[in-house]
Amino acid sequence: MSEKKDQNQAPMTTPQTSTQHSPVPADLERLIACPNCDALYTAPNVASQDKAFCGRCHTVLIAPRRKAGKQLIALALTVLILITAATLFPFLAIDAGGMHQEASILQTAFAFEGALLGLSIAVMMFIVVIPMLRLILLIYVLTPIIRDRPPARLAKPAFRLSEALNPWSMAEIFALGCAVALVKLSDLAQVQFGPAAWLFAILVVIVVVTDSLMCRYSIWKSLDQ
Repeated sequence: MSEKKDQNQAPMTTPQTSTQHSPVPADLERLIACPNCDALYTAPNVASQDKAFCGRCHTVLIAPRRKAGKQLIALALTVLILITAATLFPFLAIDAGGMHQEASILQTAFAFEGALLGLSIAVMMFIVVIPMLRLILLIYVLTPIIRDRPPARLAKPAFRLSEALNPWSMAEIFALGCAVALVKLSDLAQVQFGPAAWLFAILVVIVVVTDSLMCRYSIWKSLDQ
């Protein structure tokens, strides 16, 4: 069991269990498991701007914030615009041997044929389609919540799918990988970053901010209500 560390941290309490009786369904609804170490707790009532941590691995489990839903929708819309623009605008330009060549992510994806076509489609799925689908699902789930209306139809499966797609959303990983590859490529040719490269750099920062603002427990609780 973790102790209270400061005024902005709420400790998690372990559920009351018995060797003879199982928890009743009402108690099961208040249980929360740590996503990292699977420790099981009874969810406390955490005030806005406070945080509840796992007593074993110190992972943040509950972190409600005021107007977080509106902020998440705004950030999701921003990322959708950035991904669309980064896909269409030139990503980089290469000057070598008197030749100048510019390429966008979309042009590169459709430039391959044969066995490499499957690879290009997979890259497009991981860095464009899946991240955009995940953000669209998040906006669909949060929009009724911030308007104090009942959850949208199939909101729970939509949010569950959004969370399942999270490990496969690799737009920011692609941006970091390209940065490393372009450093190596600069030894062979003159490389100039296009607008899409800078858009992906901004996208990485916004994705990190979005994940830090999202309290998944609060979203699930709103969907239950």
